[in-house]
Amino acid sequence: MSKQIRQYLGLLSAVLAYYLVHEGAHLVYALSIGVFRQINFMGVGVQVDVYAGQMSNLQMGIFCLAGAVATAIAAYVLTLAAPKICKSPSKVFKACMYYITLIMLLLDPLYLSVLCGFFGGGDMNGIALLLPEVAARILFGVLLVFHGLLFWKVVLPKYKMAFSEDTVQ
Repeated sequence: MSKQIRQYLGLLSAVLAYYLVHEGAHLVYALSIGVFRQINFMGVGVQVDVYAGQMSNLQMGIFCLAGAVATAIAAYVLTLAAPKICKSPSKVFKACMYYITLIMLLLDPLYLSVLCGFFGGGDMNGIALLLPEVAARILFGVLLVFHGLLFWKVVLPKYKMAFSEDTVQ
């Protein structure tokens, strides 16, 4: 299989994994407090819809924060698992896990620190019920820098080495 096809499969798997983890966390929380309404499929996106009128500000804030917390936890687990993942003989599996780790580390902090101001608040609207939006955006900006460094210093070298070993063999 060509490198380009592996990259496309990796990106596709990352998008699917992101939605599963991020929106799955929203879904689990909504179900746990009895406010789940429906799942909306919008173009290439997915959204968990809730009965917002039945939720307190605290519940709405936690609901909106749940996705980012879940993706961060997934990112840390994948980062810790990178040495084992990189031992896999499957280039496709490694490519998928590489892109999934990248997306889990960077997408939510990037969106919640910078992009939410350009594309509508989304989860930031609820998170802002827990703490001021400026503080939340700064916090997610710091997390973005931390996650970027974690990727650059820890994840990327492991995968680079694993893929370079594949070309030598």
